[in-house]
Amino acid sequence: MSGRIGGRGGLRGQSDRTDQPLPQAGRGRGRFGGGKGQSDRTDQPLPQSGRELGRVGGGRGPYRSYVPVLSSTSSSSADSLAADVEMKLNLASPSRAIETLQKLSPAFETRSLTPLTATTRLPDRPGFGRAGKKISVRTNHFPVQSTGRDVFHYDVTITPEVTLKKVCRDVMNTLIDSNMELYLGNRLPAYDGSKNIYSLGPLPFQSKDFLVKLLKKDGSRKESHFNVAIKFASKVDLYQLQAFLHRKQGNLPHETLQALEIVLRATPSVMYTAVERSFFSPRLGAKGKLDGGLEYWQGFYQSLRPTQMGLSLNIDISARAFFDPILVTEFIQQYLHIRDLSRPLTDQDCKKILKVLKGVTVKTTHLKNVMSKKIVRLSQQPIGELMFTCDDGVQKKYVIQYYLERYRITLRYPSLPAMQYGSDSKPIYLPLELCKIVEGQRYTKKLNERQVTSLLMATCQRPVHREQNIRQMVRQNDYNNDKFVNEFGLHIQPEPTVVEARLLPPPMLKYGGSQEAPSVGQWNMLNKRMFNGAKIDFWTCVNFSKMNQNQVGQFCWDLVQTGISKGLKFNTEPLIPIHSANPKHIGRALTSIHSRCNERLTKMKAKGRHLQLLLVILPEVSGSYGIIKKVCETELGIVSQCCQPKQVLKRTLPYLENVTLKINVKAGGRNTVLASALERKLDFVSDMPTIIFGADVTHPPPGEDSSCSIAAVVASMDWPEVTTYKGLVSAQRHREEIISDLYKEVDDPIRGRVKSGMIRELLISFRQSTGHKPRRIIFYRDGVSDGQFSHVLLYEVDAIRKACSSLEENYLPRITFVVVQKRHHTRLFPMTHGDRHSTDRSGNILPGTVVDTKICHVREFDFYLCSHSGIQGTSRPTHYHVLFDENDFSADALQGLTNSLCYTYARCTRSVSIVPPAYYAHLAAWRARYYVEGYVEGGVEEGDGADAESTSVRVNTREGDAVVRPLPNVMDNVKQFMFYC
Repeated sequence: MSGRIGGRGGLRGQSDRTDQPLPQAGRGRGRFGGGKGQSDRTDQPLPQSGRELGRVGGGRGPYRSYVPVLSSTSSSSADSLAADVEMKLNLASPSRAIETLQKLSPAFETRSLTPLTATTRLPDRPGFGRAGKKISVRTNHFPVQSTGRDVFHYDVTITPEVTLKKVCRDVMNTLIDSNMELYLGNRLPAYDGSKNIYSLGPLPFQSKDFLVKLLKKDGSRKESHFNVAIKFASKVDLYQLQAFLHRKQGNLPHETLQALEIVLRATPSVMYTAVERSFFSPRLGAKGKLDGGLEYWQGFYQSLRPTQMGLSLNIDISARAFFDPILVTEFIQQYLHIRDLSRPLTDQDCKKILKVLKGVTVKTTHLKNVMSKKIVRLSQQPIGELMFTCDDGVQKKYVIQYYLERYRITLRYPSLPAMQYGSDSKPIYLPLELCKIVEGQRYTKKLNERQVTSLLMATCQRPVHREQNIRQMVRQNDYNNDKFVNEFGLHIQPEPTVVEARLLPPPMLKYGGSQEAPSVGQWNMLNKRMFNGAKIDFWTCVNFSKMNQNQVGQFCWDLVQTGISKGLKFNTEPLIPIHSANPKHIGRALTSIHSRCNERLTKMKAKGRHLQLLLVILPEVSGSYGIIKKVCETELGIVSQCCQPKQVLKRTLPYLENVTLKINVKAGGRNTVLASALERKLDFVSDMPTIIFGADVTHPPPGEDSSCSIAAVVASMDWPEVTTYKGLVSAQRHREEIISDLYKEVDDPIRGRVKSGMIRELLISFRQSTGHKPRRIIFYRDGVSDGQFSHVLLYEVDAIRKACSSLEENYLPRITFVVVQKRHHTRLFPMTHGDRHSTDRSGNILPGTVVDTKICHVREFDFYLCSHSGIQGTSRPTHYHVLFDENDFSADALQGLTNSLCYTYARCTRSVSIVPPAYYAHLAAWRARYYVEGYVEGGVEEGDGADAESTSVRVNTREGDAVVRPLPNVMDNVKQFMFYC
């Protein structure tokens, strides 16, 4: 094979492959790919012994067909056979055609497409992995035994209706304590705080009403009366759960698992503050202060999971932000970062206060009988200007005068608004300085960067300490002496589970003229050159910081020289001189630079050329990154690289190399590729044209109730190396997880039925970039929870199938769909802490550690992979779960491929924790959030290694607005590269 190196396609070989047309009945429509001479071509697989690779996959409904693909050793015989096959398929019935094909070639195979429904069963595990060095690791899973006796489910209705779970629990606990012997048959039911109770064995009635008297906890002797109706709902058969765990039943009985979850949660829900599946309390660990009037509480996460070893209780350490129980005035000072509250607040400040405090419960500090109220409204006027009508209905009095006369309190902050409740006609005003925030209220808004940093610093624990704290938490909870656990016959093993793991070897990485074997998930760029160095003829720099021209000029020179030393073909002179601009007029400055560069190119007679790279020195104050990216990428068509001024001043070699990595891929180069891919030895990729997708959906931060969600899909464009990824983004409805724009058809009054979507566009781009049609699709999908598996499988796999069939009739490549989960609580610990041979420098397990036994799914194809080296804290392995697999991956093949890909992330010389396609999709989706109209603030600067998750974005949309505004289009000359890196 002879090949050439160049362009985004990288190494392309003039191989012994021959493109053959797909056999079709009635050709001439559905072609794709564009360009000359490649509209009706497809690829035959490389001949291999022992495995038939020529299968064409998937489809649904009207797309179903028999598509014969035959292995052959010569293109002439393939041509002849394909022509014969096509003729027979056109003339004969399908059954006759298949019979004829089977006589012509024993290698022919047919397959019916898997019908996708809401109950489609996920693929079985193809076996356990064997590759790698066998090791053992400890987990934070604790085995749970059950007696297997039947549990009975009852519906609960409390009237008058109660919205607070704490009050509901008080009502039910009072009922159970006073009626257990007389009416409940000495059974102790477990209550979920809402509408369900469960008992071991039946209660002595089918339906019964109870009257419950509850004393108020305000110091008075007043009672509240509640009617509680308990009615039999169903029998929960624990045998079905045992059958599932022993693989005698296919579907998990979710109600049974939920019942046992409620039993284990019954006591902690009363003792601690429950937040989803976690519990928090000052008794569970030291509290700590956060910025902006908040504090953090420590606690634990608890979840009952069905695993290969049976039921398992997953316990982890957790922390959450809560409102600091301080005076509201103190909170305002800390939240707004102001000292003097005697000055009037702006309207904007008042809106911020109401937004953050709306729904927060406060209690009075000046009354004998403490009164609690939720903040719903604030007065429009300062309390010093407020008046109210006295009881006589005639006299009016100032609020501050009333508090002085009635309570002998002189209000210190008359310029603050008052808390307002009551009716609009008869409002009641309460001074904020006399209100204190009630303890134990969690903060549900997005934390800012300072708060996130403080929380991480306070709760970040090395593996040895985290494991010790988890063990301590299990001892403290004392599950086996819990009355509900004993009532239902459960037993929790006090020691964590030890599982067999394997240590996968790192892949060999290929650079320009050399190769590298990573060590403990890391390597460096010392004496190495990029595999494909980009050619950058036209670049310039704009400085929005306070640095002088000499400092910026020296940085640019150092950066260019670093790039050249790493293999970039970097012009040493900028297209136009380096320019300093006012950070208050960023858009105007960028537009001016773009115009000047175009004028310069015109004078140089560089027709069709454009500015390839704009270096941007950011202002010292954060908040400009978003507008720079939006203007450059969606309005001007400029690829940009932002740099922090403090890093520019230092000009350290690691920083310059890191920025060079990003510049190279943004300009169309490739930093490194897998040696196995170059040698055509990468399993399930090298044997036939394979496209690897990554997809993610990012949702607006808490509090943004009407902002759109943003989906991103990336796809590899350089088969067989699978290193370069093109990214597309799309807006969709608020908090919708299913990606709606994978494939769509719309009626156009001029063009008729128009087919489009991100999958379709990326498939076309792959064809144009590589000259091949993908025969295999591997799809890594991030951001999907267990409860969304069936929906994602049903809609997104079907969309991929339709996108393929829309390009060419009978074009049905095989699909493997893998969910990537990072938000879970399984942790893996080394057997011996401090052993340098079994841990990395941070004390975590070594990169390449994979687990697919004991703590994994009973039947389905999933595994945990820790592909990265820890930096601080405890490493979190990524959970990969296969939802759909037409490629028949083995466990070793998928685990090995995923681990190898984690070493190809373009932005650093480290392996990363999630597979790069999913990581790139995440970056692309967060980049697109800057494009949304009304962007206000954000603070991630490239080049500092910060993760895009720390951005803060605001979207100016009206509350309840359901209209999804399309994102601005990324310019074509930007979109073709990895601009999101």
